[in-house]
Amino acid sequence: MRITTWNVNGLRAVLGKGMLDSIQPLNADVLCLQEIKARPEQLDKNHLEAIAAAYPSLAWNPAQRPGYSGTATWAKTAPDSITHGLGAPEYDDEGRVIVHRYGDIHLYNIYFPNGGRSLERVPYKLDFYAYLLEQCDQLHAQGKQIIICGDFNTSHQEIDLANPKSNVKNTGFMPEERAWIDRYLEHGFVDAFRALYPEKVEYTWWTFITNARARNVGWRLDYFLVSPSLMPRVEDVIHHNEVMGSDHCPVTLVLKD
Repeated sequence: MRITTWNVNGLRAVLGKGMLDSIQPLNADVLCLQEIKARPEQLDKNHLEAIAAAYPSLAWNPAQRPGYSGTATWAKTAPDSITHGLGAPEYDDEGRVIVHRYGDIHLYNIYFPNGGRSLERVPYKLDFYAYLLEQCDQLHAQGKQIIICGDFNTSHQEIDLANPKSNVKNTGFMPEERAWIDRYLEHGFVDAFRALYPEKVEYTWWTFITNARARNVGWRLDYFLVSPSLMPRVEDVIHHNEVMGSDHCPVTLVLKD
């Protein structure tokens, strides 16, 4: 099974750049998209038909605010259940979460909040992390398995961004943000990529300015956190740096069937 996560930074824009052709070689069984910034009815009819042909099970969770945030999960096989949001209006109005359940596996597609340039949303972001972890703790206590994927909007360690020293006061690498990644690991999650590749330097996001992607001056913001009991099934985590169209690249989790 192959699960791919990708912050597309505007679904209509990336579809216009040939997204459907670029994702085909990834062979994703489930495609988790963040920051779609659109409702399905706003998409080109031909694009919608092509999406439905490739992924018969479509789940959409656009934000109430037009042109902002939002998630979508496209799957080749329908899940046992789909949940939109976390069950809290203060987080769910922005369309940041879709949960697919396949048996005992709960797949969370999440677009975590950004702290904002002036850091005004950092408290909201940290509260979001806390609320989600409480929900995950309950599922783990029931013996369920969890995969959290998406744009975490935080780089965990210095190895995860090109310029750590100059970013410690910027959202995405502040100590209080990074501490929440630590807390998820302390509560039983495994960062699948870092577990497989402890010393590999790869990024998943590059600013559009300063030619950052060509110079590979980036951040690793897109993760798969998985329950420990799932790690024996993890064959690989692949950063598709060659796939263009967004300021993020897709990331694929490969699971043994």
